Amino acid sequence: MRIRLQAMRFAVLAAAIMMATLWLPARGIAQGTAPKRITVSLSDVSINKIPFIIAENEGLYKKYGLDVVMTPFSAGAARVHGVPDEVPREVREAVVNSNISIGGGAPGMNGKAESSEPNDRVIIATTDHIVHWHVVPADKNITRIEQLKGKRFAISGLSACTGTVALILARRMGWDPKFDMAILEGNYSVTPLEKGWADALIAYEVPLSMAMQKGYRPLDLDMRAWNEPIPCNGIWTSKSWAHANKDAVIAYLKAVTEAISMMKKDKEVAFRAMAKYYKFTDREQQQVIYNGAADMPRAPYPSVDGIKNAMKLYDGANMRRFKAEDFYDDSFMKELEASGFIDNLYK
Repeated sequence: MRIRLQAMRFAVLAAAIMMATLWLPARGIAQGTAPKRITVSLSDVSINKIPFIIAENEGLYKKYGLDVVMTPFSAGAARVHGVPDEVPREVREAVVNSNISIGGGAPGMNGKAESSEPNDRVIIATTDHIVHWHVVPADKNITRIEQLKGKRFAISGLSACTGTVALILARRMGWDPKFDMAILEGNYSVTPLEKGWADALIAYEVPLSMAMQKGYRPLDLDMRAWNEPIPCNGIWTSKSWAHANKDAVIAYLKAVTEAISMMKKDKEVAFRAMAKYYKFTDREQQQVIYNGAADMPRAPYPSVDGIKNAMKLYDGANMRRFKAEDFYDDSFMKELEASGFIDNLYK
């Protein structure tokens, strides 16, 4: 009888402990477990990549139980922008075929549409969902966008964010993107302006800041006023991998959304990351770059309207094989937001 009573007491105590643990604040991966290792590659040097770097710099990945092996930018982006590439070779090798890649929505969409081999890669979040780029002319006497009709525009790539913006600009101006503007891919730094290779640069905030340091000035063209959706800088991953590693994906999104909240509350958090990873220490340059985050969403859902817009801009037989839903999965962000996690970051 005593043994049975003790067993019953133990069972009640165990049940109570189990119920109590269910109500403990969740921190991503289960407490006490080994950190989940994931590999992440970032494509460019940009303000829309800063949250991912902040998450590393401020220890947020570890906070949520992740061991993230990450490249803060591609080797090519480092060369273009003159950023010292201090990423160890073994790290670059480790992120080949990474679990998560951070880059433009349109390049991933076009790559998927043009590939003969199907893949299930989708965008699960987007940190840049609206056009806010700048046009920087080489000739300081050019003050209006209309003066650049028929001229050469430097961009990074036709399917990259700068290329998408070039196509949107042509549509807005009523220009034919093939005959009313020469869209030149490749070097998207201040160099094409200095060398006379291009008449204008379609620039996001990093090359804009560098051009301004050299005395160039952007046109007074407020692209934000267009309210044009774009799927720029998505978190890309395999849909099957993401659902098989759901806890790690949610933990990763927690780290990123907390990083966004930190940089919105205190720009010095972003400035620290720029200085450490990009070696940008000039305060004016840091501020110009930081200004590009003005519209970064608190809850970075995949930009569905941006995806649909990109499908129209890159219309063709390849793209028409797909529906917008084939390019994104918003279930992870929905679950994270429904939990109240994001709202609590701003209380």
